[in-house]
Amino acid sequence: MISKREYTQFIKSEAQRLGFLSCGISKAEFLEKEAPRLEDWLKNGSHGEMSYMENHFDKRLDPTKLVDGAKSVISLSLNYYTDQVQTDPNAPKISRYAFGEDYHSVTKNKLRQLIETIHENIGEVNGRAFVDSAPVLDKAWASKSGLGWIGKNSNLISKKSGSFFFLAELITDLELEYDIAPTEDHCGTCTRCIDACPTEAIVAPYVVDGSKCISYLTIELKSELPAEFKGKMDNWMFGCDICQDVCPWNKFSVLHTEPSFNANQNLLGIKSADWQEITQDTFSRIFKNSAVKRTKFSGLKRNIDFLRS
Repeated sequence: MISKREYTQFIKSEAQRLGFLSCGISKAEFLEKEAPRLEDWLKNGSHGEMSYMENHFDKRLDPTKLVDGAKSVISLSLNYYTDQVQTDPNAPKISRYAFGEDYHSVTKNKLRQLIETIHENIGEVNGRAFVDSAPVLDKAWASKSGLGWIGKNSNLISKKSGSFFFLAELITDLELEYDIAPTEDHCGTCTRCIDACPTEAIVAPYVVDGSKCISYLTIELKSELPAEFKGKMDNWMFGCDICQDVCPWNKFSVLHTEPSFNANQNLLGIKSADWQEITQDTFSRIFKNSAVKRTKFSGLKRNIDFLRS
C-alpha cells in the first residue's frame, strides 16, 4: 500500500516539475484565528466596494464547505519576478505582475496538469483548484503550510524568495502529510512598507485598508477615483509594487523561468504621451492575454486621466 508520505512526496515533486516555486500542505480545517480578523476587516469597511468579500463568510474559513470530504489544502506559489522595467520613466506605471500573460490562466493550466497527474498516478481523487477567484484565504493557507509568513504589508513573504509570486490552492479529499510548522514572522521592527505607502493604506502593522490601496483604486474600484488621492498615486495606473519594492526580503527574489510571464515588449515600450492617447483598439491588442483586461479600457483611461488631472 502506498503511504501518505509517498503521495505527499509525489505531489510536491510534480509541483516542482510543473514550475511552481514552492508547495506546502495543511490539514483542511476551520481557520479559527482568521475568523475574527476577517470579521473586523469587513466591519471596518476595509474591503471598499468589493462587496463580494462579504459573501460566503463560512466558506472562506472552512475548506470542507468548498470540497466535500476535504482533508488537505495544497498551497502553491508561482514566481513572477522580473527585473525588466518600462522604458519611459515618466510613463504611467503597471505592476510587474501584469507585464506578461494573465496569471489566472497560466496558473490554472498548471493546476489542471497537477490534478491530471494525481488522477493518473494516485486515482480518482476529488478536488478543486483555486486561483484568486473563489472564497479562499490563500495567504492564510500558504502561511499555515509553511510557504512564508504574512508580512506587515499583508503579503506573504518567504525568506528564500521574497514576495513576488502568485498563490494558488488545490483542496482535495486525499489525506496527506501536513507541514505543521508555520513560518516564523521575520518582519522584526522594520516598517519600510508602512512608511513608503503614499496613500497610507497600511493602517497598522499587518492591517491594510483595501479601500486606500493603489491596487484596489486602479483595478477593483469601478466608480470615480476619490479626489483625496490626487497626487498620491505615485504615477501607478494599474496595480502597485511599492510595498514589495521596499521590502528587504525581496533582495532574495530571483528571476522567474516561466515563458508566459515574459514581459510584453510592446507594453514596456509605450511612451508617456502615447498612454494619454491610447484607444480601445490599442488596449485590446496590447492587453489581449493580460491581467490588465480586468480594469477594461474605460478603467485604465480613467486612471491615466486621474494621474494627469
